[in-house]
Amino acid sequence: MGLVEKRAIKSFQDTKFPELEKEINSIAGYPIEFSVEWDTLAAPDYADRYEEYFTDIYFKPIIETFKFIAADDMGKEALKEILQKIHIKNDGTVTSEVRAYSFEGGVLTVNHDPVVNAHHVDYRTKKLTEVLSSKM
Repeated sequence: MGLVEKRAIKSFQDTKFPELEKEINSIAGYPIEFSVEWDTLAAPDYADRYEEYFTDIYFKPIIETFKFIAADDMGKEALKEILQKIHIKNDGTVTSEVRAYSFEGGVLTVNHDPVVNAHHVDYRTKKLTEVLSSKM
């Protein structure tokens, strides 16, 4: 990871990530721990798009799924009972929503390439909603 990517990730961490984390916690109705492997999200030649792509790939599907699940008290309680932590990473093997989400031991893991299929928010939201709803 070069200096350009490091700066772009740091900017995202300092500005956009706190807003997204706050929104997700607000929708859920309780604080959720986040663990992000930032170094794995670096993609050469895409630093100028990190804010858009990271938001679309990792965070918008969570926000939209939580809006659906936590639409009422029953959903909020169900979410709180099963989910304690969200872990975000890119191990370099996942480019579609089919394998992007796993859930085990109260931890939702989001593993997806940081730039491929960035605008497929609806597909990722649908898959994530299926994954979490099946555990409730």
